Amino acid sequence: MHAFGSGIQEFRGKRALVTGGTRGIGEAVVRGLLDAGAQVLTTARTATSAPDGAALVTADLRTRAGAQELADAARHVLGGVDVLVDNVGGAQPHEDATAIPDEEWQDALDLNFLAAVRLDALLVPGMRERRTGAIVHISSAAIYSPPPQFLHYAAAKMALETYSRGLASDLAPHGVRVNTVTPGRVTTPGGEQTRQQWARLEPGQDGAPVPLGRDGRPEDIANAVLFLASDRANWVTGSKLIADGGEFHRG
Repeated sequence: MHAFGSGIQEFRGKRALVTGGTRGIGEAVVRGLLDAGAQVLTTARTATSAPDGAALVTADLRTRAGAQELADAARHVLGGVDVLVDNVGGAQPHEDATAIPDEEWQDALDLNFLAAVRLDALLVPGMRERRTGAIVHISSAAIYSPPPQFLHYAAAKMALETYSRGLASDLAPHGVRVNTVTPGRVTTPGGEQTRQQWARLEPGQDGAPVPLGRDGRPEDIANAVLFLASDRANWVTGSKLIADGGEFHRG
């Protein structure tokens, strides 16, 4: 992977926590941070192994207890967190918006929105005290043209983006930066499974080709994340970096 900072130790001495870091975009972010010299802790709900060099905690971030467990582990393993990447997310598609059951609306909010809110609340005090830190939230370009089958997912990600802007304003006076990366279509194991499920519900839903000629790769998103988490972006906060190959902003 040719990640941002590959071979350059831009994150040497930094302690990073990446949620959902055992596959797809999260794994690419973990590998990029490791390659750039960071000490990395990641988490997954069921995985038993992480990229070589990263520590792993198994936790269910849909719950307050899971967020607390991870925050405690971060303090124990890393001694604190300088870079926090809230990446964990996902949802199951349904036939249409009104077919999404109440419990899956709650699950989507817990996983795609409240997991970040809870973990940030637990780890921000340490960043505020040190007057330094970088938080990157992973959103989704699904917010721009919300598919009815994934309306619960898109709504949760929109809530995440609104929250990110407000948190950035709150923390800026304390030297803590908060930014968002909004990926478009990215080829990942989870993404492919979701697209197959979606195609069975709505054949031909793939849409127009991406202007840059291909779907994204996990390292494309990792490069964006690492830039925003790095000192190169030390005057950037409250911003959103759209990484979608031009799909949703052509005008």
